[in-house]
Amino acid sequence: MTLEEKLAGWTGPSSSTEQDKQERTERMTREAVDAHRAFDGVSLSVYAKGSYANNTNVKSDSDVDVAVECGDVVYWEERTSGAHPASTPYTGVWTPANLRAELVAAMQAKFSDSVDTLGSTAIHIDSSAARIEADVVPCFEYHYYFEDGTDRVGARVFRKDGTSTENYSELQLQHGTAKNNRTSTYYKKTVRILKRVENIMVENGVHREVPSFFIECLVFNCPDAVFAESTWTKTVRETLRHIWNGLQGDIEPTVESARWLEVNRAEYLFSQKQKWTRADGRDFAYAAWNYLELNER
Repeated sequence: MTLEEKLAGWTGPSSSTEQDKQERTERMTREAVDAHRAFDGVSLSVYAKGSYANNTNVKSDSDVDVAVECGDVVYWEERTSGAHPASTPYTGVWTPANLRAELVAAMQAKFSDSVDTLGSTAIHIDSSAARIEADVVPCFEYHYYFEDGTDRVGARVFRKDGTSTENYSELQLQHGTAKNNRTSTYYKKTVRILKRVENIMVENGVHREVPSFFIECLVFNCPDAVFAESTWTKTVRETLRHIWNGLQGDIEPTVESARWLEVNRAEYLFSQKQKWTRADGRDFAYAAWNYLELNER
């Protein structure tokens, strides 16, 4: 099998069997929330996020991330040159700890001893013959207000230690879909190729694990023209070349427009809050280039 044939075979999502299990897992999680009496009358949104929701998942990374977002409490911040208006501290029942505790109880009632609560953020559900692994994430509605009065909507996720971060799942879906449409679906296919390359390199001890979302973001920051190449070999070569060249140096550009973004276009891809660095992106591109022997093609 030629490299071109191999890459073409890596463009598709996980198998139909895996997709059925993913859909079933998401549905069962929603059923668990609906059946939990403590959630009666509470504004909760249950939705898939991550690779599964964005259709960039591959078989080896086919677990499901499910957010359970409470809309009864809305967190917000604003960017303003003036003083921040005073806000009343929340004193209601749906604190981060209480939401997590009730969600754990709901998952245990549905999935019994398959529930793992040791993680700092997500509630993990083990796989079975009928479903795949799932990470259920309790979170709250979040708004970031700009000076012109517009807002960016996401979700605030609390860790067990009380620290928090923001997720922008809907924006990730919107911007990823838009790029995929602009590139005649080549963007997401290229993401899947490189995720499979990463899985194989890890399995063979060639390279360390690279977060799936990080790979998706690296590919997202490549120009649309990269995905207009005539073969998959050329497309992957130019994608890795752009990642390598674009991430030279370990200091972020001072011009904001030159900085790389997450797929949601709401967060910088490289900052102190991230668990990866520019060097990690370069290392992945270099390892994938060499593994695929692109210098010889």
